[in-house]
This record gives sequence, C-alpha cells and structure tokens, in this order.
Amino acid sequence: MPCHKGYSTVLLMNHLSTRTNSLGWLVKLAVLWCFALSASAQFRVEVTGVGMTQLPVVIAPFKGEAQTSQKVSTIVQADLERSGQFKGLPASGSPLDELSRPDWNTWRQLSAEALLAGSVSRLADGRYDVRARLWDAVKGEVKADFRETVSAADLRWVAHRISDWVYFQMTGFQGAFATRIAYVTKSSGRYTLWVADSDGEGAKAALSSPEPIISPSWSPNGASLAYVSFESRKPVVYVHELISGQRRAVANFKGSNSAPAWAPDGQSLVATLSRDGGSQLFRIDLSGAEPRKLTQSGAINTEPVFSPDGASLFFVSDRGGSPQVYRMPSQGGPAERVTFSGSYNISPALSPDGRWLAYIARMGSSFRLHVMDLASGQVTALTDTAADERPSFAPNSRLLVYATLQQGQEALMTSTLDGRIKARLSGQGGDIREPHWGPLRK
Repeated sequence: MPCHKGYSTVLLMNHLSTRTNSLGWLVKLAVLWCFALSASAQFRVEVTGVGMTQLPVVIAPFKGEAQTSQKVSTIVQADLERSGQFKGLPASGSPLDELSRPDWNTWRQLSAEALLAGSVSRLADGRYDVRARLWDAVKGEVKADFRETVSAADLRWVAHRISDWVYFQMTGFQGAFATRIAYVTKSSGRYTLWVADSDGEGAKAALSSPEPIISPSWSPNGASLAYVSFESRKPVVYVHELISGQRRAVANFKGSNSAPAWAPDGQSLVATLSRDGGSQLFRIDLSGAEPRKLTQSGAINTEPVFSPDGASLFFVSDRGGSPQVYRMPSQGGPAERVTFSGSYNISPALSPDGRWLAYIARMGSSFRLHVMDLASGQVTALTDTAADERPSFAPNSRLLVYATLQQGQEALMTSTLDGRIKARLSGQGGDIREPHWGPLRK
C-alpha cells in the first residue's frame, strides 16, 4: 500500500479501517512499517543553493580553538551560511583575534562587509574564556564585542550563541542557532527520541523503546517534550521532562491518543482522541481535569497546532472529502478552510511570528513542502523532492526544518522561507525523521 509518513497515524488508520474492519491492528502495523527507519545520532551539514542577497563576511579561525574539542569559527560559519543570509569568505593571511588591527585593504578587496575574529583561552579552573569582535569591514571600525566564560561541554553552545549575536548585529533579527531540535530514529529494532543542537550535533537520547515513538512536540519553555509512544501496544500521549527524565501519560484513553500540540501558555495540550468514536480534537488540561472536546464533526480531525497568540487552532480534517488544513477558535467553534490549492494538504506548522503557514501538499505522486503567507493567501512550493514531511519553524520564523527522502535515504533538511538555501542534516549511514524545532533557550 502507498504511504506518506507525514500523514498522521490517525488519518491513515481511520481512512484504511473505514474500508474494512477486518484489518484491525494489521492496518496499524502497516502504518508503523511506513514509519520504520534506521539512523545514527550524528550529522553533517551540507549547504546548497544561492540566496538573493547574502552578506559577505570573513570568519577568521579563533586563536586557541585548535587546542579545544570544538572549532568555534567553523561552527559559526556553518550556522551563518545555513541561515541563507551570509556568504563566508576565505580568511587567509595573518592570524587574527579580537585584539588585532586588521588590514582593511585585504578584506575590502574581497568585498567583505564584516570581519569576525576571536579567541578561546582555557582558565585555571578548566573553563574557557571565549571572546569575539565583529568589525564593519566597509567602515573599518568595531561593531560589537562578545565575551562569555563556559565549561568545555558548552563550547559548541557558545559558538551557536556567537552565531546568534552576529546574526542580530548584521540583520537586526533574533538568531535561532542556540536552540535545539527533537527527532526520532529507529536502529536495530529500537526507537530513540533525540534532542540535538539546531545543526543536529550534540545529540542526546531522551528515550529509547522497542515500540514506535512519534510526534515529538516541544513545550513553550523548552523544558519538556510531548510525544506519542506505542509502549502499551496502542498510541498514548506522554509529557517528558528533559532535565529530570520523568514522564507521565497525559492521554491514555480507550482507542487512539495522538498528535499532541502545546498551548502557548504551557498549561494544556490539544490532541486527537478516538475514545468517543471517530477522531476528534480534545483540550487536555495538564492539571488532570477531564478533557474537553473541541470538534464535533463526523470527519477525521487531527494534527492540531496553535496560533502564536493561542486564539486559533489550525488542524487537518477530511470533512470536505479530502485532507485539508482548517482553522477554528482554540476553544472550539466553527471551522474555516485555509488550504485550497490541491486536493491533499496536511501537516500544518505555524511560524512563531504568525505570518506563515507551512504544510505538505500532494502534487501528483509527490509530497512537497509549501509555505503560505496567511495575510495574502499566496502559496509557494519550497522543494522539488517527492517525500517531504512534518515541517517545523525555527523560533525566529526565518528557517524551517523538515524530513524528506533524498537519493533513497531519509534525512532532515533546513530551508529558508524562499527555498533558495537548504542544508541537509544527514545521519552517518542511517535515516532520521519526526523533527520539531524547540523554542529560544532562556
């Protein structure tokens, strides 16, 4: 049977089970086989494409970084290039640090707009003093200075912090490099939920299970993940505290419990439950109150996502005959259709600034990532691949992460909103999926 892994478990199970009740759990197992994959926790970043306007910047090797486990300048350059806003220029010539007096003629010949240099010095207590200076290469003057003291374990994180700092200094927008993504792998018969840096590195396992784990969703404060686990031989929604490792089932009702989405206040979730028959959206108060049904239609209603202000819910429903994205008040009420291009649109994701709706649209036999400007309704296809799924926005609304199939292998990709710059976060000999981008770290 054909399958698209981005089409939620609820939609697939319900569409197929309505055709024949005799399939039962065989249908569910077929869906899970559609999810099967193998992966490792390590990535490499491959950036492709050319943006319309990229700021040329020189990022010099940081003094002392060769003696550390993390090359700060390399991480910063990869971050900035992946954003689509910057073009890295070669930093040849004399070594530089934050105290250097650059020869501006050298950099102006390269048409550089900025120069970044710095140092990494180990202190007596084993921590590292990390410093950086950003120059305006056109004016030949200091633009800003950066300094932080971190442990050896936080060198990669501070590199991402420098990337955010440079991004803000050069664009005026908040960066999103010092953030995290969650994703799921399957290897040797076990499913693992990972939390990694925004570039895919530094992955740490949050949960490992012989049963499938799907639909990870970050809490607004970044302290917890909600997800669906099949440990009970049926889908159950859990909330998992990352620091303590403690978790609890918050939706373990009769039938299927799936597709959790956090409310912006972090006090409740909306999920798809089939406990009353059919597949309806329910508001689940994390204090333990009785779930409240939000949809009443006889159609499948799933894949909910809140608008940033919490006033609206976007979700997928087949109430019009095929899966489309709808919007309704977050407390329930009349729903209006949002997607009209094509007969099959799923996996909605809202940008944190409320401007963009990303989703997956079927085009012939291909499933491709699209973005809609909600104000104008204009839709743009961002990819030319055939098996895209589960988009998620960076917390600054300027990048997307999604899963796809490239050259026969499943991989995570990031893309700019115009689709011009893409970065592949590729597992070393395996596949990865179910990405979700976490919030800004406090």
